[in-house]
Amino acid sequence: MSSDNSTVISRIRDGVVNELTNFLNESGRYLDGISPELAPVTASLKDFLLEGGKRFRPLFAYIGYLGAGGSENQSALKACASLELLQACALIHDDLMDGSDTRRNKPSIHKRFEALHRENSLQGNATQFGLSSAVLLGDLALIWSDAMLNQSYLGDDVHRKVFAVHDEMRIELMAGQYLDVFEQTQSTKSVSRALKIARYKSGKYSIERPLHFGAAMAHHEGRIESDYSAYGLPLGEAFQLRDDLLGVFGDPSLTGKPAGDDLREGKRTALIALASERGTKIQQRTLENLLGKPEISPHEISELQTLISETGADSEIEKMISSLTEQALGALQSPEITEQGKSLLTDLAVIATQRSK
Repeated sequence: MSSDNSTVISRIRDGVVNELTNFLNESGRYLDGISPELAPVTASLKDFLLEGGKRFRPLFAYIGYLGAGGSENQSALKACASLELLQACALIHDDLMDGSDTRRNKPSIHKRFEALHRENSLQGNATQFGLSSAVLLGDLALIWSDAMLNQSYLGDDVHRKVFAVHDEMRIELMAGQYLDVFEQTQSTKSVSRALKIARYKSGKYSIERPLHFGAAMAHHEGRIESDYSAYGLPLGEAFQLRDDLLGVFGDPSLTGKPAGDDLREGKRTALIALASERGTKIQQRTLENLLGKPEISPHEISELQTLISETGADSEIEKMISSLTEQALGALQSPEITEQGKSLLTDLAVIATQRSK
C-alpha cells in the first residue's frame, strides 16, 4: 500500500470513530435520561462500537463516494459512519444466533448481560436475560443507524437515493442471515449454497452496497453502479471466504475468537462443503460427527483442521480468493471511477482479502 493511501485510509477511519463517538455520546445521554437502568445499554454499545473494528463498510462507502467524484465532506463521512451501527446490529444478532461467547477477545453482548444479571443477583433466568438484552441492543443499533444517517443532512434528493440503497442493503443482509440459519438445518452440504449465502450475508452488504451508497451520495450519473458491482461482488465473496478460513485456522489472539470457532458452531461454509465433497468416507463421517459438537475438545478441533487441510479444501479456497480478487481489480479499469478511487480501492482489496483477523 502506498503511504499516501495509508494516510487517507487512516484519516477516514479516525473520522468515522469521531463521528460515532459524537453520535453515541449524544444518543446515550438521551437514553440514560430515560432511566439509570439503561446505563449498561449505552456503555455496552459504546464499547462494542468504539473498541476495535475494521470499519470496512464506512471505508468502502466513503471511498466509493470519492471514486464517484465526491469531494471531502463531513456530512458524507457521518452518513458513511452510520453503517457501523448497522454492522453492530448484524454482529450482535449473529453472535446470538451462533451461540458465540466472544467477540474481539471480549464477551459477546448476550454474555455481557448474562454476567450483569448474575453479578447483581437479579431475579429470573440469567441466560434468558442475556439473550433478550442482545436482541434489544441489536435492534437499538439498527434504529440508531437510521437516526445517524438522517442527521447527516445530505439534502433531499441525495437523501432519497441514499436511503433506497440503504434499504436494499438491509433487506439483502437479513435475507443472507436467514439463508445462513436455514443452511444449518439441511442434511447435505453445498458449495454453491454456501457461496450464495456468502454473497448475501457478507459480500453485497460489506462491499457492493456500501460502494453504491457512496455513489448515491456523490449524485453520480452514469454506469458507475454497475462498475462498482463488477468490483464489489467478487471482492465481497473473497472477503467472506477469507472469513471462512480465519474461522477455522485463524490465530485467536488476532481474530478475537476461540480457535476453530466455526467448527464449534457447526458453520456450513464453502470451506466445509469443499472438505466434505473431497473427503474420503471416513473423513466425511469424522466431519459429520465433530462439526458443531458443543463440547468439542481442542484435540478434536485440531483433528478437523488437519482433515480439512488433507482434503485440499483450504488451498482451493485460497485459489478462489485470488481469482475473485483479480476479477474485482480488473473492474477498476472503468473510466467512470476517479484515479484516486481506483488507487484506494486497489489497496482496500488487498486489505480486505489478505487480512489475518
